[in-house]
Amino acid sequence: MILLIVALVYPMGYARADSMTSAGEAIYRRGTLESGVPLVAYREGGIRMEGADAACVNCHRRSGFGVREGSIPIPPITGMYLLRRGDHGTGDQSLPYVETMHVGHDPLYTDATLARAIREGVDAAGKPLSYLMPQFELNDADMAALISYLKSLDQRKTPGVTDTVLHFATIITPDADPVKRRGMLDVIERYFADRNAVQFAPSPRLRTSNKTAWANTMFMVNRRWQLHVWELTGPANTWEEQLKQDLAREPVLAVVSGLGGKNWEPVHAFCEHEVLPCLFPNVEVPPINADRDFYSLYFSRGVLLEAQLIANRILESGRGKVVSQIYRAGESGEPAAEALGAALKSHGIAVHTHVLALGASGRGVAKALRKASSANVLVLWLRPPDVAALGRAPASPGVVFMSGLMGGLEYSPLPPSWRSRTHLAYPFDLPEKRIVPVDYALGWFAIRHIPVVDEQVQADTFLACGLLAETLSDMADNFVPDYLVERVQDMLAHRIITGYYPHLSLAPGQRFASKGGYVVHFADSRDGRLIADSNWLVP
Repeated sequence: MILLIVALVYPMGYARADSMTSAGEAIYRRGTLESGVPLVAYREGGIRMEGADAACVNCHRRSGFGVREGSIPIPPITGMYLLRRGDHGTGDQSLPYVETMHVGHDPLYTDATLARAIREGVDAAGKPLSYLMPQFELNDADMAALISYLKSLDQRKTPGVTDTVLHFATIITPDADPVKRRGMLDVIERYFADRNAVQFAPSPRLRTSNKTAWANTMFMVNRRWQLHVWELTGPANTWEEQLKQDLAREPVLAVVSGLGGKNWEPVHAFCEHEVLPCLFPNVEVPPINADRDFYSLYFSRGVLLEAQLIANRILESGRGKVVSQIYRAGESGEPAAEALGAALKSHGIAVHTHVLALGASGRGVAKALRKASSANVLVLWLRPPDVAALGRAPASPGVVFMSGLMGGLEYSPLPPSWRSRTHLAYPFDLPEKRIVPVDYALGWFAIRHIPVVDEQVQADTFLACGLLAETLSDMADNFVPDYLVERVQDMLAHRIITGYYPHLSLAPGQRFASKGGYVVHFADSRDGRLIADSNWLVP
């Protein structure tokens, strides 16, 4: 409230406060002082840290809400948790619950005692803080900037959150497969409907959170989930503007699942710019540098992971003196072929690419195969209609690799004469190993009479919805975008039902929950049984 008054009466004062927050953000997130010099801190025993290694975000996280390291809680350090008025153990009813928060401690911090804690490692009462808390070298200006930033982290009202409803979006690009689109929407729409039916039968109710010292006075609303389907149209360079208009019209807390084709980059960029969590969209080509960003989480790198798996096998075998690739224009195979070509060319391997005409499924395959006949290794980035058009396998090349994700996995219509020489990149657990976790989703589909039109996409959508539900129940009433992303990361590694993936985890700085895959071949020329060429590979 004070800051608002200053902004109205003294605009220059508001600009200075904003500048301080920016300087404080650099200290907190990157360990860089306003002068550009690295932040310096010391741990117990005189251990020196500087720069990014000393940044507050490493322990207290981007949200400022902390984390639990084993049995040791790293507490929240946003302004409202450190500087709130004393409650003498009765609890501040306006303060959202965070797992690692300290309740009822007195005295509370002032700006002065907080500065002392950061510099000297003692709390507001003068007692030593945990040995995990470093002591930082900060002058008065940098300290003021850091404390200003901690206060700015407090977020009392989040877009897409009302007293009774949580709003979510799912995004579909115009190049998304229409069959997968229907399958994905069938799952997510029914999941939302079922969740609301269970939570609000026969009517909305209030219940205590059971997680705080003041549970008898602080209530958590069981909010309804509202889904908004944002379907993009036109060229990719218009998508961000379309999404901004959608968000202005229908503010949402997060994007859940979704479906893309060859290009998801504009959606990813929009979510980063708008501070909007995007949880596990169904995309074959996620942005290459997604690990540099924060708000978008993916199950895997898709065809880019397949390119890494194939590159490793070619390099290990030593057979790839000349490699030919075939993909159809406008498909996900284009960025995959570029990634594979770059990986192989860096090792001196000649790579030739043959592009099939845009949209003419099944046409031009035979001609491309003739052009590729002189290669030692052939790599196919093709959809099932093009795979079915391969015809009878030629005498050469002797070794063939194919995208499992694009080609239909074990259901690929690969002609029998190709099966003995073709190896599939397979970025999922093997079919026999994922029976139990996938059957859970399939049983849910069957009970609700949802047609299974693409098992992998629908299983991933179901998994994304389940992760969202578990995370929100753990967050209690603290609906903050950064905290939502962090809680998903924390919970993921402990999940037993992981669908198509053997294991999911997201360490700090990671945005792809499944890191590896197999290279497999068919057991024989007739059935779809797969045999792994080696153990699970993480390239």
